Amino acid sequence: MSRGGKRWASPEGMGLLAFLGFTLVALLGYGLYGVRPDRLPEVEAIVSFWQISFQFFAQLHIVVGALVLGIVLVRWSGVRWLPALIGVYLVAFLSEYLGTGYGVPFGNYEYTALLGWKLGDRVPWVIPLSWFLMAIPSYALARVTFPKTGSRWGRLIFAAVILTLWDVALDPAMSYQSPYYWRWADTGPYYGMPWINLAGWLGTGVVIMAVLEKLGGVGWMSELPVAWLAGYYGATLLMPFGMLILEGLWLAVGVTVAAYAIAWAFHDWTVRRRAARGES
Repeated sequence: MSRGGKRWASPEGMGLLAFLGFTLVALLGYGLYGVRPDRLPEVEAIVSFWQISFQFFAQLHIVVGALVLGIVLVRWSGVRWLPALIGVYLVAFLSEYLGTGYGVPFGNYEYTALLGWKLGDRVPWVIPLSWFLMAIPSYALARVTFPKTGSRWGRLIFAAVILTLWDVALDPAMSYQSPYYWRWADTGPYYGMPWINLAGWLGTGVVIMAVLEKLGGVGWMSELPVAWLAGYYGATLLMPFGMLILEGLWLAVGVTVAAYAIAWAFHDWTVRRRAARGES
C-alpha cells in the first residue's frame, strides 16, 4: 500500500473520510429536500424520517466532528487537551450567553430549537463545542504562518481571523432563510447579519486563541498533524458553504471564496517574507 493509502487507513484518516462522507450525504439530502420540501414523496414513513433527520443533522454534524477530532487529540496528545476544551468552552459559552441576553459582543440574536438543548435556556450546548472544534485547526494553521515565539500577537490575531472566516459562510447559511438556526434582532447588509457580529467573532476568537496558547500552544498543540487539521477545517466549512450553493446565495459564496483567497495570499506573503530573511 502507498504511503498516502496508509495515511488514509489510519484511524484519523478514516475518521476524516467518515466526516466528509457524512457532510456530503447531509448536503445531498438538504439539496434534494431541504431547499425543496415539495419534492418529498407523500409517504408518511419517508416524511417522518426526513423531519427527524432534518431536525438533527446540524447537531449531528457537530457531534460527529467532535468524535473525529477527538480521535486525533487522544492519539497525538492523550488527555492533555482537556483543560483547553474546558477553557474554550467556558469562554465561548460566556460570549454566546452575553450575546443572546444583552447583544454583546455579537449583536442581538436568539437560537431556535433546531440546535437542541440549551444551557441557561439560551445557548445550545453544541455551540461552545463547535467553537472549540474550529479553534483547534485555526490556531494550528496560524502557527504555520507565525511560528516564532516573538510573533505571538500576529499568531493570535491571524488564528482569530481564520476562525471568523468560517462565519462568513456559516451565518447566511444558517440564519438568512428558513429553516432558521438563529434569528437576528439587529440587522445588517450581509444577509441580515449586523457588522458587529464579525467584530464579536474576532474579539472572542483572540481570547479563545490566547486560552489555547496558554493551555497547549507550545506543548501538545504543536505536535498535532497540521495537514490533517487543514482537511478537517475544510470538511467542517463544506457544510455551510455547500448550503450556500444549494440555496443560491451567490454573493455569500463569492465573499467566502474571496475572504479565504485573501487569507491564503497573506499567509503565502508572510511565509515568503520570512524565508527571504532566512527565518525558520
